[in-house]
Amino acid sequence: MSTSTQPSAPRTALPGPAGPPAAAPRVVRQRRRRPGLIALSVALIAAGGLSGALLFTASGQRSSVLVVARDVPVGNAITEADLASASLALDPAVKAVPTTKKAGLVGQRAAVALKSGSLLSPGQVTSASLVKAGEQLVGVALKPSQLPASRLSPGQKVLIVSTPDPAQAGAAANASKPTDSAAPQTLAATVVGVGVAAPATGVVVVDVAVPATSGPTLAARVATGSVALIVAAQDGGS
Repeated sequence: MSTSTQPSAPRTALPGPAGPPAAAPRVVRQRRRRPGLIALSVALIAAGGLSGALLFTASGQRSSVLVVARDVPVGNAITEADLASASLALDPAVKAVPTTKKAGLVGQRAAVALKSGSLLSPGQVTSASLVKAGEQLVGVALKPSQLPASRLSPGQKVLIVSTPDPAQAGAAANASKPTDSAAPQTLAATVVGVGVAAPATGVVVVDVAVPATSGPTLAARVATGSVALIVAAQDGGS
């Protein structure tokens, strides 16, 4: 006995609940181009780039100038080792000395105290000599006990004091001469240069400028070693 199978009818989807209506697509409006505004923006960008380029070029213009390589006391002669070259971008108002003038500055004196690393200006150097007309330069050799412990500098005013000779002082004491009441002889002088202390004795030679009439007398006293140096009071000092 055969069984026939009938094809089933297609299923029909039942309508579901009605959803919200679909939103209408948004219409994007194209912005209207303004040629004048675009041109102005391009001009501003170009101007900014040009000013930046000019600023970079100006800052890149460096000058080769002289700087102080090591401290130089006022009045000291400037040596080649005291100066160094540096490439700097300087304002036009800054007064500097170009490196091409280095050779002409060697041998001149520091008009002010020069500090290491500072920029050298023309007014800080002078060619004036500390030995004036009518003066003589005398070298005074002094032991550490014959001069102050503070460092002397060129241009400093000092007094050269004549100390009594020990032999003459003993003879005068035996003769009961009142030599103690006499004031020691002094001679005003100007320091021109200070040498380096000798390693063994510590003796320092100080070059001083004195009146030409007193130069020979001072040299004779220095030869005996019967002198001492003291620092004179500065103007306005006590």
